[in-house]
Amino acid sequence: MFKKEITTAPKSKLKSSVQRGLRGSLLATYPLLGPYIEEILPKKGSLEQMKLPDRCTLYVLDAQPLFFQYDASATLLPHLRLVHRFPAAFPSIRIDRGAIRFVLSGATLMAPGLTSAGGRLPSGTTAAGEEGEGLDDDERWTRELEKGEPVVVKAEGKVEACAVGFLVMGTKEVKEKGKGPVIEEAHYLGDGLWKLTTD
Repeated sequence: MFKKEITTAPKSKLKSSVQRGLRGSLLATYPLLGPYIEEILPKKGSLEQMKLPDRCTLYVLDAQPLFFQYDASATLLPHLRLVHRFPAAFPSIRIDRGAIRFVLSGATLMAPGLTSAGGRLPSGTTAAGEEGEGLDDDERWTRELEKGEPVVVKAEGKVEACAVGFLVMGTKEVKEKGKGPVIEEAHYLGDGLWKLTTD
């Protein structure tokens, strides 16, 4: 999605009612952000939006990119800089070492990078909406993720997340099939969105 450089676009301030709506949407999609929401989106903060190519909108607070969405009605995706600040608040999967270079070049994330020994798919020990959702001791997300859900991609042997995108196949199906694309369009470290200056 953001393989090419993105030129800086003018920013426009958002009304407080729009900010409240985005805040509610963010908490509905990522409930584990609740304890940090005041730090991420303070009520008195001046949230700005930046229009990007392909009908994408980036939301910025104090020159810090927070999240983006492809269409006005689409799900909010966190910017990797926000994921690095609050890594345990987002559903995640882990790729093995061999898949890292492909993900960082913008390639489609394929199932073998997740089903091998170094990969980590959710354990499925928690149901959707149940208490206790998060990372377990083995660094596996405790709830199975469905097709179309946003997900953060971590890498074996690395501390920081390397990509974020939407699943094109549920994690339960990935375990059963073991092949095929898992995430096609992703925001990854070093892409145009990562390099974009927002001040």
